[in-house]
Amino acid sequence: MIRRRIVIWAGVAAVAGTLAAVLIPLGLHRYRPDWTTIQGAVIRSDKDPRKESPIAGALVTASHGVASLSAQSDSSGYFKIVFPGVVWPGQSVTLKFQHPDYHPLDLTIPIQFRSTTRRLVIAPMEPMPVDAEDNSTAASAVVSNVKVRYTVNSESAVNIGSATKIFQVINDGNVPCRRRAPCSPDGYWKASTGLGELDAGLGNEFRNARASCIAGPCPFTRIDSSGFAHDGRVITAKALDWSATATFLLEAEVFHIGIVSNVRELYPVIFERTLQFNLPPTQEGVSFEAEINGNPMVFPLGPELYLSWATCRVRDAPEGQKATMYQCDLKPGYRF
Repeated sequence: MIRRRIVIWAGVAAVAGTLAAVLIPLGLHRYRPDWTTIQGAVIRSDKDPRKESPIAGALVTASHGVASLSAQSDSSGYFKIVFPGVVWPGQSVTLKFQHPDYHPLDLTIPIQFRSTTRRLVIAPMEPMPVDAEDNSTAASAVVSNVKVRYTVNSESAVNIGSATKIFQVINDGNVPCRRRAPCSPDGYWKASTGLGELDAGLGNEFRNARASCIAGPCPFTRIDSSGFAHDGRVITAKALDWSATATFLLEAEVFHIGIVSNVRELYPVIFERTLQFNLPPTQEGVSFEAEINGNPMVFPLGPELYLSWATCRVRDAPEGQKATMYQCDLKPGYRF
């Protein structure tokens, strides 16, 4: 009886193993839903791709059944919504986009097995029409010859001279060391050491330092260069002498380290009522030079990004790029 049960269970296991071997190659497997995140970008709708600028501050509402979650697009137009549960294939999610300067937009996103888990939602929003009064040539102030000015601070090193130091190492030659340090490199003769030091002063540093033996039995001396191998305010040279008194010279060039501000200019890119430009992250003092109805003026941008004729904002640069991205939209009553 026991043997029959063993044979039956062995047969069942063999059949299950055969079915698994047949089904697995056919691609039949358990579905594990992981579609819980919706992410995308909100952009300005336009036939010209160059004018599809990102929309910041758009309210994005995602609804599925009784669940409803909201988020706002950032300076690059990016948004991300994470559902607390699972949205199953065959169902859909409704996305609503709202912004005071654009027409509302509704999108329905159908959920599929695989493609939806990696799908990126692009939401093009139609801008609100500009009032005829604001768009009229007669009522609008003309902004022309726009130029951006800024400063970049960089470290500068200026050669302001050189410095020298003469020092001696006093020693008697031909005296056995007898294992009393310091000794000659072979350990036979008595030796002496000496140190030469230079200080470049506050705000300065030494570069291109060098040391040499200039008098005495130089073949029987050795200089330790570790004290001036690197640039710095203070450098030292240590000498070893195992013969008669020798004289050494330590020299270096003195550089003054300071911060230099360089003024730079650029012309922004303008599409219809929007201008854009990128600046290095170390920029300071951003301002605009422009003509308003032919009158040249200077407009400091300041930390609040305020302009009388445009609304500006800073966008995040793509990952890995060192830049600050600016976008300015003309206010009503102005035109380029």
